Amino acid sequence: MLLNTEKMIPVTKLQRELTQRLREVSETGEPLFVIRNNLPAAVILSSEEYESLKEAEDILEHLEIAEVIEKRLKGHNHTKNIPWERVKKKYAL
Repeated sequence: MLLNTEKMIPVTKLQRELTQRLREVSETGEPLFVIRNNLPAAVILSSEEYESLKEAEDILEHLEIAEVIEKRLKGHNHTKNIPWERVKKKYAL
């Protein structure tokens, strides 16, 4: 992953400039990469970007579930289906 070095900040500097940097992230939507011991330690995202990533994660999860269902249905024999009414009756649901 390539990181924009202009958007990298050591954690000690971030401690001094937190309010300003949070404002920048919020206004520009650009992430801020926090560096500790010369290694990426965290990423600060705008709330909008975070929500977009969470939505994308949900979509991917649904696609993965759909793929699993499709694979399972390929070998499924529909003649062996048990009607829901019979299951409810058998287990007093």
